[in-house]
Amino acid sequence: MRSNVSKLPARKRCAVYTRKSSEEGLDMAFNSLDAQREACEAYILSQKAEGWVLVKDHYDDGGISGGTLNRPDLQRLLGDIEAGLIDVVVVYKIDRLSRSLMDFSQLVEVFERNDVTFVSITQSFNTTTSMGRLTLNILLSFAQFEREVTGERIRDKIAASRKKGMWMGGTVPLGYDVKDRKLVVNDDEAATVRHIFTRFVDLGSATVLTRELRQGAIRNKQGRVIDKGFLYRLLNNRVYIGNAIHKGTAYPGEHDAIISQDLWDRVHAIMEESPRARAANTRAQTPALLKGLLFSASGAAMTPTHTKKGSRLYRYYVSMDVLRNRVGETDPGPHRLPAGMVEEAVVGEIRALLRTPDIAAQALQSLNRENVEIEEAEVLAAITGFDDLWHGLFPAEQARIIQLLVKRATITEAGLVVDLRTDGITGLIREMLTPKPKETA
Repeated sequence: MRSNVSKLPARKRCAVYTRKSSEEGLDMAFNSLDAQREACEAYILSQKAEGWVLVKDHYDDGGISGGTLNRPDLQRLLGDIEAGLIDVVVVYKIDRLSRSLMDFSQLVEVFERNDVTFVSITQSFNTTTSMGRLTLNILLSFAQFEREVTGERIRDKIAASRKKGMWMGGTVPLGYDVKDRKLVVNDDEAATVRHIFTRFVDLGSATVLTRELRQGAIRNKQGRVIDKGFLYRLLNNRVYIGNAIHKGTAYPGEHDAIISQDLWDRVHAIMEESPRARAANTRAQTPALLKGLLFSASGAAMTPTHTKKGSRLYRYYVSMDVLRNRVGETDPGPHRLPAGMVEEAVVGEIRALLRTPDIAAQALQSLNRENVEIEEAEVLAAITGFDDLWHGLFPAEQARIIQLLVKRATITEAGLVVDLRTDGITGLIREMLTPKPKETA
């Protein structure tokens, strides 16, 4: 006797994925993500006869662009798919899942590898059929085309607005506020900007000026202490002479200038000098590289001194025992050494430390603990470029780095012993990663 009971359809676990590019309206009681989810859940319910059931987990990415796969809930959804917890992915529209054809092809590979069906409820197809996949590729191609055209329109609009001198957003420069989408001079901050430009002309050295600004507790617009990288960006920012910059070209801006063209020209005449030429102007203000750090084997400090023969200057480090006539016949030497030789040996020890395998890892961990977003490759590149950086630094900057890294250097009969501050490596790498000066709008 045959049974009239039909075989029940296989159970298919359905996950709804929703996304919205902007955060606007997400705080409302019923927002775009809720509307997408409601429509998808109704569609899943209509397929109950096919064995479709809704999973409890929600996969919602609010305020994240569809141009990237780096979305928290999308990654969680993919993880659940790989774990075999999902059979069907349901979205309101294809572009909710991805706006990039290349990215979507990666998602489809994940779906197919795990026998997962993809369904868009407003476009009436799924990826289990060849026609569905063809339709999907066509729709995605048009979605990507529309996105690229929109991007071109936005870029063209920004370019046209910048050429008219309009402020188009971004980081507000020190010295200005934004009111009604226009730059307006902030009198207190503008006085600081004028002071910086004027003092640079007086001093001729970014190193000395940075130190002076730090001592005066002058801070940038975000309340952080001014470093040399920020100082260079400020001195190169043409917004202060009333310009708007677009892709390196200056246009007359709608805003008022803070400094005169004459002051700008004097600053940049100084900046056009080579770092070595400017270093010569500040060398007299710079302490010897190892001042306070170098000691003889007897424990006596070795102080910097020099002699001059004609136009040539000869520098040395001499033991205080010698200067005070305390050296006996049995006292270990040497008591007088050429400064260049000793300083080069200490720098060589620093180079050797930077080449050790675990330094980059330690520095990366330390920077991450300070919430500094940086890749390991950037740290390695900074370490590799130490030699080039060192030769381009002013003497004052070189002395500061030595003070940061060296605890003590001792001259013995056997040679030089250098005790290094390994915890200073992070600070050194941060200095090496300071952005190069460039024009900003």
